Amino acid sequence: MVPETIAPKTTRWNELIKSLPKAHLLQTSHWADFKARYGWIPNYLVWEESQDGWQMRVYQEADIQVEFPAAAGLLLEREAFPGLRVLYLPKGPLLADWSNQALGEKVLDDLAAYAREKGALQIKMDPDLELGSGIPGEDDFQSFGVGEEFQNLLRRKGWIFSREQIQFRNTVLVDLQEDEEQILARMKSKTRYNIRLSGRKGIQIRLGEIGDLPSLYRMYADTSRRAGFTIRGESYYLTLWRSFMKDGLGMGQDPQAQPIIAEYEGKMVAGAVIFKFGERSWYLHGMSLPEHSEKMAPHLIQWEAMRWAKRQGCVVYDMWGAPDQFNDSDSLWGVYRFKRGFGGVVSLTIGAWDFPARPMLYAAYNRWLPRILQIMRWFGNRRTGQAARSVE
Repeated sequence: MVPETIAPKTTRWNELIKSLPKAHLLQTSHWADFKARYGWIPNYLVWEESQDGWQMRVYQEADIQVEFPAAAGLLLEREAFPGLRVLYLPKGPLLADWSNQALGEKVLDDLAAYAREKGALQIKMDPDLELGSGIPGEDDFQSFGVGEEFQNLLRRKGWIFSREQIQFRNTVLVDLQEDEEQILARMKSKTRYNIRLSGRKGIQIRLGEIGDLPSLYRMYADTSRRAGFTIRGESYYLTLWRSFMKDGLGMGQDPQAQPIIAEYEGKMVAGAVIFKFGERSWYLHGMSLPEHSEKMAPHLIQWEAMRWAKRQGCVVYDMWGAPDQFNDSDSLWGVYRFKRGFGGVVSLTIGAWDFPARPMLYAAYNRWLPRILQIMRWFGNRRTGQAARSVE
């Protein structure tokens, strides 16, 4: 049974963060409402100009009047263990000017003070702040000083590079601003060939609907079992996908999710769920069956997902995930080989950083956390293995 959708409380927050560079899907009020179903309390932080400099204000309901903040951040809060709270800014905070050292210091100082005031164990951030683009060591690699300077500021302010990188640190970005023929021309020849081959082999693409979601999840579970990565249970993904789909919420165009489905002779063989917010789109979840893999359905899905995103006004297609180390020792290397064929550019970000508001407890928590996560992954893999068997 598909869970009920989550009606967002406000869209004012979403409009506010669109005024800041690289506003992210995971910073939207819709994401906050979704995560609230799983124990997270949303706090909407806004840094506003005043006579005394920048002032941070906290809004619980995103009932904000300011239109052009200096910075903002959706901060999620929950109890990790009885009496121990953790705080997390997923893909945040968002700053109007990352090169403004004084603003960066103010934001970090306020976040640290807020964590202490809450009695939190730690506060984690992983903004989409780039260190560079391209692959380190290659001729086209570009290093970005702003990211490096902010990373140095984090260290000086007592932040620690996190052992728990919740989101992918790096990704592949495809520029959608050119016309379709130019986008295709940037791809590797083998990728273009596979896109066209898939169509010739009889793969049909259609936009998915609410009723497709259970089948997509079962296929996703099968994919995770074969590829060896851990996913959450069915209720989590069905709630997420449906909550962002237009026909699931009856809401407007932004943000939204759109399943893209590949079929062969009327049977679903591959899929992807694409999210869109502002001028950016994200390929968050992909799934396929081993049958008919020679027909290259995932290649055609990616191309049709880009075309869909471009029709929605997106200028960037984020393929969501690239290796930390660009060699075959990295677990994402095989996935990256697939993604790099689509003509995108690698984006390297600063990753996740923690401020240990309670240093001794933070150290103990991080000693035990890997073991806890290992146990959770074992149960998760067992659960998704059972779901995957339903497609066999």
